[in-house]
Amino acid sequence: MASYHFHISSVGRSAGRRATAAAAYRAGERLRDERTGLLYNHSRRKDVVHTEIFLPSHLGGAADFWAGSREKLWNTAERAEKRSDSRVAREYEVSLPHELNRTQQIELARALARELAERYKVAVDLAVHLPRPDGDARNFHAHLLTTTREVKPQRLGAKSGLDMQARERRKRELPSHREEYHTLRERWATLTNAALREANIDARVDHRSIAERGINREPMPHIPMASLKMEQRGMRSVVAERIREHYRQRVQARFERTAQAAPSSEASARPNVRDAGEQSKDVEETRRQAREAWRQLRARAAESQGEQRHPARELEGGGREREAVVSTHEHDDDLAL
Repeated sequence: MASYHFHISSVGRSAGRRATAAAAYRAGERLRDERTGLLYNHSRRKDVVHTEIFLPSHLGGAADFWAGSREKLWNTAERAEKRSDSRVAREYEVSLPHELNRTQQIELARALARELAERYKVAVDLAVHLPRPDGDARNFHAHLLTTTREVKPQRLGAKSGLDMQARERRKRELPSHREEYHTLRERWATLTNAALREANIDARVDHRSIAERGINREPMPHIPMASLKMEQRGMRSVVAERIREHYRQRVQARFERTAQAAPSSEASARPNVRDAGEQSKDVEETRRQAREAWRQLRARAAESQGEQRHPARELEGGGREREAVVSTHEHDDDLAL
């Protein structure tokens, strides 16, 4: 079975993130944030193999003059939000089957980008990445950075898609956020399997959980990217160690339950499902540990590296151009399969 990964996240100011920084990193380009004057330069990246901006077809090219420019698009998205805790962009991270060739992988990512642009009437900034040299050689993946607002000919409009308020979704008789999320996950599986089938590849993906598929085993643990980065740098990650230990305990508990239920064929045929309240506590604890790991990573990075700034350069108009250190938030977003 090919690898399935579909993750939705947001770029929010409450976490100190900027849409311009996220777009520059994912596209491997040099973008300036007009609100702050900061310059984000990732033009030296070698793993970005395809970038493209998709706009809703109903505009007929009316917004191309501003939304078709990566720098103008994301500066417009930043200016459209007034709150200090606003979500300025939404991101969809997907793994691309390594069984497909480069052209087929890009076309699969483009198919999802087009559907998101049409479904939510938003701009979609696509970036396809190759595996890192020091990572998993199968880790072909794509980042789809979308605006949280509908694209209009001259500007951005109201909140759309998953960023639309629940009350507005009910008013328009749209599915709930949870239902929308599951619909998107299923749609990505359908697109991926169609691409594999068209390429005459037997591998398939499945968006369902192992419990939904009737598989009687514990799901593999998810280690936060911040913890993985700490371990790669030779630092100990307490969070990663705890997650792995909890996983071993769950596997052992499942084994013991299965052994005890072995005399009853009826009981052994049923998958063991953990108490929902216990699962909820584990999820909340993992999130808390991930947040703590992220704070530790940022603190250690600041101590060991400090903020490196490029010297200011004279502009033609006699002003000063500020060169900024790139936000560390945008360095740890690639997938870890």
